[in-house]
Amino acid sequence: MTDLTRLTLVEARDLLEKKEITAVELADAHIAAMEGARGLNAYITETPDKAQAMARASDERRMRGEAGPLEGIPIAVKDMFCTDGVLTTAASHILDGFVPTYESTVTANLWRDGAVMLGKTNLDEFAMGSSTMTSYYAPSINPRRRTTEPEADLVPGGSSGGSASAVAGYTAIGATGTDTGGSIRQPASFCGIVGMKPTYGRCSRWGTIAFASSLDQAGPFARTVRDTAILMRSMCGFDPKDSTSVDMPVPDFEAALTGDIRGLRIGVPGEYRVEGMPAAIEQLWANGADRLRQAGAEVVDISLPHTKYALPTYYVVAPAEASSNLARYDGVRYGLRVPGKNLIEMYENTRAEGFGDEVTRRIMIGTYALSAGYYDAYYLKAQQMRTLIKRDFDAAFESCHAVLTPTAPSTAFKVGEKTDDPVMMYLNDVFTVTANLAGLPGISVPAGLGADGMPLGLQLIGRPFDEETMLRIAGMLETFVK
Repeated sequence: MTDLTRLTLVEARDLLEKKEITAVELADAHIAAMEGARGLNAYITETPDKAQAMARASDERRMRGEAGPLEGIPIAVKDMFCTDGVLTTAASHILDGFVPTYESTVTANLWRDGAVMLGKTNLDEFAMGSSTMTSYYAPSINPRRRTTEPEADLVPGGSSGGSASAVAGYTAIGATGTDTGGSIRQPASFCGIVGMKPTYGRCSRWGTIAFASSLDQAGPFARTVRDTAILMRSMCGFDPKDSTSVDMPVPDFEAALTGDIRGLRIGVPGEYRVEGMPAAIEQLWANGADRLRQAGAEVVDISLPHTKYALPTYYVVAPAEASSNLARYDGVRYGLRVPGKNLIEMYENTRAEGFGDEVTRRIMIGTYALSAGYYDAYYLKAQQMRTLIKRDFDAAFESCHAVLTPTAPSTAFKVGEKTDDPVMMYLNDVFTVTANLAGLPGISVPAGLGADGMPLGLQLIGRPFDEETMLRIAGMLETFVK
């Protein structure tokens, strides 16, 4: 029999529909793979018993003719999504023992459509990082290896590095992630898979642990663009419990993959040619533009003049919102509690022990930016710059349907690198933060290999709520790599 863990979502769906395999067989194969790949540290919590029970229920629904769009498909869930009855940690010590009694809307939508949960994946603590090295549960490892240094352990990117590692390591067919400044797209690039952030408001944030509320958005990981489109359709939808959820129909994203991009205009922004960018990435970007041109698209030069301010803008807005969101973790209601002589000391002890260095750093930066005397100089100024960045994209989209850029400024780096220099770590998000600041959809597609044999991705940024066109272009871009 074919190795069931090597199936794409479409292949697995077809075999399940033909009843050539069962959901239980598919789940068991992935459970075994998950257990055999624990060295990747992709999962914080494995849920094999739950997966088998969900798979049995899935097979029963199929026998009754009640199969959903994702019936029997085993997926991994980033540990930022609350899951009813399953430990949810955000990879932080401060959420030790937190077991929600409710389900996030995104995961509830997936279970409604028949998906099977394999476990909760590792991440940077509270999604703050670009490597998973800030996780309380130790970093995840990239399943891919450098040809030049095969013995080196490399990061899978972050913050959704565990989800990317799980999919790239064939321990899940798909996975959920969250993207605040590139936390789906950058690990997708590092691991050689597809990762997508939809338009802000397309997926409900209810039941997803908040990092920066105006930037966070859930999205899928998969090994192909078509698989990603299928997962997207199930994850999306209006949710009255989330005030930022947009009430509009969910398209059939899979149907958008027509393979025809003739007449579409693809913008290439000169401002994304950053100093020190490796020649391999520059060449990959040029090759991607050429391939789209060969497929009938028109490639045009565009300008996004405020791009150079995007990273500092992001690193004011995101920490400011994080400092507010993380104020709720005080040792009183849930998670870790470290006793003290009085209430204030208990707060201080709990937060000092519960939060890691990166989270503490961002809380302090955010609190400073919001404090009296500095709010106007930092947070308000960052919000004004955010508006200008969005206007840049609005103007660009008058002349193009999507924007093509590199996803990340490098291939995956070694575990332990860049930890002593937070600014260098932050630069990993240089190409991705703009989409979050402007609320736009973005997708990373595997596009080639660097000089070290590691994957490199190309990013497409689409118009608001026009994921269909973006996916259509991504599907065509993907065909050149295979």
